Amino acid sequence: MKNILLNSLPLSILLLGGCSFFGAANEENNETIPTNAREALAATATMIDTEGNEMGVVELTESSEGVRIHVKLENVPEGEHGFHIHEVGKCEKPTFESAGAHFNPKGKEHGFDNPKGFHAGDLPNISPDENGSVDIEFIAKNITLEKGKENSLFDEDGSSVILHEAPDDYKTDPSGNSGSRIACGVVESN
Repeated sequence: MKNILLNSLPLSILLLGGCSFFGAANEENNETIPTNAREALAATATMIDTEGNEMGVVELTESSEGVRIHVKLENVPEGEHGFHIHEVGKCEKPTFESAGAHFNPKGKEHGFDNPKGFHAGDLPNISPDENGSVDIEFIAKNITLEKGKENSLFDEDGSSVILHEAPDDYKTDPSGNSGSRIACGVVESN
């Protein structure tokens, strides 16, 4: 029993001493440890269909790898759909043509498989499950939420996210033959 107490004594002292052994707090002079972490930039786009019904939300968060995009939608028609960021933050029903072309600050051609592409707003196709729901996350490396940057979604006229009726073929300029626009959401800063 004496051996167990002696062996656990250093652990007990460490636990009782807590963070002060590692310099995390200094009660005598109230020093705090500064942090360099800043709050992540974030934005959302509430998606509406051509009749104005809400379909869900697209959450965008700046990360060290690029902008993390989390798509959470309901009532998405069956099949694969093109999904893009467009150059204007406006979603006028029913065609959403007000959103303009794909977000393309570098003036490239469309498509991940196009040797002259791709647009910064080109994103992967999405497909709903059997219930019409989409819950997917991916990284877009060629955009930012930081204002004042060339590839910022928050330029003078903003940006929007568009869901198309057909899949993007990833090569045909200017929109990958992805068909009409069936849902839209204006990207808004949180």
